[in-house]
Amino acid sequence: MFKNLSPNIKSSITRSITQTFEQYMASIAWDEELYSIEQFVATWREYITTKALWYSKIPEDIKQHPSFHEDLAQRINEVIQRILNEPPSEDQIASIQMMQEKLDTHYTYGCKAEANFVENLLTEHLQKEQD
Repeated sequence: MFKNLSPNIKSSITRSITQTFEQYMASIAWDEELYSIEQFVATWREYITTKALWYSKIPEDIKQHPSFHEDLAQRINEVIQRILNEPPSEDQIASIQMMQEKLDTHYTYGCKAEANFVENLLTEHLQKEQD
C-alpha cells in the first residue's frame, strides 16, 4: 500500500518520521534508557493528525488497512535505522571536541543527529558562559 502512494507523499512521510524522531530524541536528551518506541509513535501520530498536510490526502480506506500500517511500521524502522547509522561529520566531531575541551565536558554521541544535538547543547553552554 505504501508503495502505491505518490512520491511526494512518500517523501513527506519520510520527512515527518525523521523530524519527529529527532525532536523526540532531543526531548529525552538522546537518553537510550528513556527511549520508548510507543511514545515516539504516539508523538508521530499526533504530529501527522494535527500538522501534516499529507495525512489528509491519503484516503481513509488506505489509512485503515492493516497492510498500510505494516508498511508504515517498516518505514519507521528503516528511517530510524538510517538516522542511527549516519555517522557524524568530521566538522561536527572537531567542533564538539573543541567545545568539550573549553567546557571540560564528556558528552558522547553515536550518529550525526545526536552529534547535532550535542553540538547545539554545547553551543548553548558556551553562550551562557559568555553572558
